[in-house]
Amino acid sequence: MECQECNENVATLHFAKVINGEKTEIHVCEKCAKEKGYVNNEEEAYSLHDLLSGLFNFDSASYPNQAAMDTYRKEQLKCEKCGMTYQDFTRIGKFGCASCYDTFSKHLNPIFRRVHSGNTKHDGKVPKRTSSALYQKKKVDQLKEKLKAHIEKEEFEEAAMVRDKIKAIEKSHNQEGEGE
Repeated sequence: MECQECNENVATLHFAKVINGEKTEIHVCEKCAKEKGYVNNEEEAYSLHDLLSGLFNFDSASYPNQAAMDTYRKEQLKCEKCGMTYQDFTRIGKFGCASCYDTFSKHLNPIFRRVHSGNTKHDGKVPKRTSSALYQKKKVDQLKEKLKAHIEKEEFEEAAMVRDKIKAIEKSHNQEGEGE
């Protein structure tokens, strides 16, 4: 692949940036990456630990008083089972026990949003080589959520179309099950 900046050298560095669920990819050679500031010099290297700890340590700049209060509350948080504090968690990057999830739960959603491009719920993906039943179940669940939203908005024609799609998927699934 050719460098997107100079169109001369081979692109050896590939960057992907996801903002609000929109992915942008950049493919550049090492020379252009240094010139454009995509990478730092060796002595200023940014480690993976720096990246992960940066995800944990942030406060809302738009609400300075709220941020100070949140920081104070986080400093006071301590897991009753293992004794880990929120500060320990942000420094280490992992919990001490299962109870830590409950103890620090109120402060995890902002971290999940930053790590998962704005999402707080992980749905996962269904591998194509696995049973189609799992894929169909996931599709039906998504359609049921759509159906619920249409009903709440009183969009009954759209809701009826979604309902029909659900019935068709369930019918084809039942017919496949009988054929086995």
